[in-house]
Amino acid sequence: QVQLTESGGGLVQPGGSLRLSCTASSINNINAMGWFRQAPGKEREFVAAIRWRPGATTYYSDAVKGRFFISRDKDRAVHLQIDTPIPEDTAVYYCTAGRPITSTVITMRSYSDWGQGTQVTVSS
Repeated sequence: QVQLTESGGGLVQPGGSLRLSCTASSINNINAMGWFRQAPGKEREFVAAIRWRPGATTYYSDAVKGRFFISRDKDRAVHLQIDTPIPEDTAVYYCTAGRPITSTVITMRSYSDWGQGTQVTVSS
């Protein structure tokens, strides 16, 4: 089982920026890490993911494409850069890790490990 440690959540103004980070205890048995989010009263939804085997590929939901950017360090860390956030981005953001295939990257069941979540609030 992979332990995931998240950091970087908080309050951000609309149009500002925020960076979330997630560090995995091990990447030996995973080939992708990503982020989902859950707003109050809504289901958890896919945000972004990065898969490094086979090849390095990033994936984004339509809601965040062009505003959020996911990247990976060699030291088992993944970062989510949130640019020009809007109030609708307010949610608890969960880091996740697993071995999804291309067609299942946006599916929660494709991921085996989850972080505890970090709150992101977009408000002026």
